[in-house]
Amino acid sequence: MKTRIFQTFLVFFFIILFIVFYKGLQKTNIYTPKDNTEKLVPSFKVKIFNSEKYINSEEIFTKDKFYLLNIWSSWCVPCRDEHPYLMDLSKQQNIEIIGLNYKDNIENAKIFLNELNNPYKKILSDKDGIISIEWGAYGVPESFLVYNNKILKKIIGPINKNLFLEIREIIK
Repeated sequence: MKTRIFQTFLVFFFIILFIVFYKGLQKTNIYTPKDNTEKLVPSFKVKIFNSEKYINSEEIFTKDKFYLLNIWSSWCVPCRDEHPYLMDLSKQQNIEIIGLNYKDNIENAKIFLNELNNPYKKILSDKDGIISIEWGAYGVPESFLVYNNKILKKIIGPINKNLFLEIREIIK
């Protein structure tokens, strides 16, 4: 009698264990961060790249204009991949590209810009990464399309041809 109860218990235990593992395998293990769109631009004060001057976010982002805040670093390989698209976007009249240099050596960043050219209207320095965190960034490169002090689109990873065309379509 005791062995029969034990066997029944063991069978139920393995069935429940199987169901738990099976359900666990059905879930995706890819983390997708929450979209940060339609939020207001965070208010911050930041050092201007290669300068001792500081600027407030209110002075950077004005009304009725599109901005692309691009978080980049010279040590970031995908930042090199997206750079030609940023150069093409910088030629558009109705968008201003703001660079946020993330945890970078200033000399290396200067070399990066001299080598690949500078698509940025303004470059800000985020030595400790706090400004990037306030924006909701998880790494580099990341970009935020801004209009009327609202984040319209968050781009995680490098800008590619499809994203470039999407941004161009939005800013028309």
